[in-house]
Amino acid sequence: MEAYGTRSSSQLPYLTHGVAGIGGRIRSEPEDFRVDERPLYLPCGEGEHLYLRVTKRLLSTPDLVRQMSSTLGVKVQGIGTAGLKDARAVTTQLVSLHGVPEERVSRLKLDGHILAIEVLGRHRNRLRPGHHAGNRFRLVIRDVSAGAGEAVPAILEELSRRGIPNYFGPQRQGKTGDNYQVGAALLTDGFQRATMSRAKRMWYVNTFQSYLFNQMLSRRIDRIDRMLIGDWAMKMDNGACFPVHDAAQEQPRADRFEISPTGILFGSRVSWATDEPGEIERTVVIEQGSTPERLIEAAKACGFRGERRSLRVPLVEPEWSLDGSVLTLAFSLSPGAYATSVLRELMKTPQAG
Repeated sequence: MEAYGTRSSSQLPYLTHGVAGIGGRIRSEPEDFRVDERPLYLPCGEGEHLYLRVTKRLLSTPDLVRQMSSTLGVKVQGIGTAGLKDARAVTTQLVSLHGVPEERVSRLKLDGHILAIEVLGRHRNRLRPGHHAGNRFRLVIRDVSAGAGEAVPAILEELSRRGIPNYFGPQRQGKTGDNYQVGAALLTDGFQRATMSRAKRMWYVNTFQSYLFNQMLSRRIDRIDRMLIGDWAMKMDNGACFPVHDAAQEQPRADRFEISPTGILFGSRVSWATDEPGEIERTVVIEQGSTPERLIEAAKACGFRGERRSLRVPLVEPEWSLDGSVLTLAFSLSPGAYATSVLRELMKTPQAG
């Protein structure tokens, strides 16, 4: 499939394109990027799973799990986490351990990577991906522009009111930015699919889904908060979707961020939009040399259903302060949303993601 007239991640448009970016540098040191996971629930006090709150530095979640597995003598499969946290940061997250006595936790020694461990208690089930209420971020951006004092509140106000564009980040597409082309090829190449594990081939297919979604979102960037006839709207509290037949009637709910328009992550069962939103989705797919019908058939052959994804995510409780050329920023995001999406709109530089 050959692309025509599409844009790479670095070229995707900004929602706040009317306000100049502040530039700057991020992650000058790990302490400049702090993430605190907000628990969806706390342990009930009984059960086979011991819950811990762990603060770590320069340590990814998979590396933390492997280290805990080795030190505590528990299988990797017996360790649960609710989300993956960045390695180049200071992060706090919950971890569940199956069948581990509380006294054994003392084997985990604090060092430059594991900064703190708090035992929260026991629970009946393990932590699973998505079992958290989102994350609170505290970020430091250094060497921002002289106009940051005016730009920051303007950008944050627009993001708070309209939402953060829910682009997939460029890391999915690899260093050369073309992983999606491998995913596109796998849809029609059964022999190549057979040479890969299911996890690997689905990862590549997911990169193609995310690439198409980004292109669709880029064409709705000035209307990510507007409901259109033909949209599939998502209820923000539970992720359920429904078709929009009367855009004017639904718009007040979108203004209150109760619902949001969505884009498609194609599959064998997911519904495509109709009317103008559907035309946008179809046009993007055609530009990649395919059609919705062909993608549906390919998804059936590969065995995945697809889903709808919100075009935007809410920015919650933003706070900021400026000390010379150093900006300190704090905000909360829902599960699955990325701080780099906020930084991208603020900084408007390639390093912001």
